[in-house]
Amino acid sequence: MIDIKIMQDASEIIRYDSDKLPYAIQERLLSQFTERRALCHWHPDIECIRIYEGSMCYEINGEQILLQTGDIVIVNSGQLHYGYAHDDEDCKFCVELIHPDIFKTNLHIYQENVYPIIHASGITYWLYHKEDSNYQQVASLLDQIFDIRNNPKDSMLCLLNGLFHCLWHCIYQSSTRQLQTATLQKNPDISLQKQMVTYIHEHYAEDIGLDDIASAGNISRSKCCKIFQAYLQQSPVSFLNDYRMEISCNLLSNTSYSITEIALACGFNHLSYFSKSFLKKYGCTPNQYRKREAGTLKK
Repeated sequence: MIDIKIMQDASEIIRYDSDKLPYAIQERLLSQFTERRALCHWHPDIECIRIYEGSMCYEINGEQILLQTGDIVIVNSGQLHYGYAHDDEDCKFCVELIHPDIFKTNLHIYQENVYPIIHASGITYWLYHKEDSNYQQVASLLDQIFDIRNNPKDSMLCLLNGLFHCLWHCIYQSSTRQLQTATLQKNPDISLQKQMVTYIHEHYAEDIGLDDIASAGNISRSKCCKIFQAYLQQSPVSFLNDYRMEISCNLLSNTSYSITEIALACGFNHLSYFSKSFLKKYGCTPNQYRKREAGTLKK
């Protein structure tokens, strides 16, 4: 759950911590996200979330789980997922992204122990609670990865690479029973959802609507709406508008573009409609939001 500045196109843009090893690690607060809610996204990376304080609702392919202090969830490659506040509570957590290419140094190991898992339709995530027998091992590895990232050494990448492989060994052990019944066939509706979400990510600045989103999945309007409701609990147009609003917040906070320029860049053809929609969603005007964020950054 890397923020919008790191993953603006969800499936494509991740700024890794190293150009030599594809991983990214951050400590985050849910309150750093607009409305304490991340945007739905997907990527080929394995995503590890560990809750330090508070709780968070987390959705993976439309399935909701509640993460509480100490819980760990590891999301498999290519799954639609996002987190949001539980009872408006803030949440402190660590997120670690690991690209499967890290495990390709030995192709035999990758083909035998990695590829079948990241392409198995029935294996979407792994959830670890404190009382689970393998919890301490997984938690210790995630902590070591985080500590090494924050206290760099000359051999940091070597250490991280070894720990990533140890973590995958734990994941593999947790997956052996599921692998016996899992198939490599993906759920077609999830694939369609990813196509349509990606279309919105790539075309939000254009004059698009329900027909265009449905066409991106080559399905009917009604089927499009059913899929969005099943996996995102909102309509396609609502998701489009939420995404546009999230992008506008990012631009208001991090650029000097005028309000009109931002409205147009986010797909709003009329400034008045943008301002009215922004006020309804966030309880303030775009200009007030910009001033508030500027004041927060100065502190």
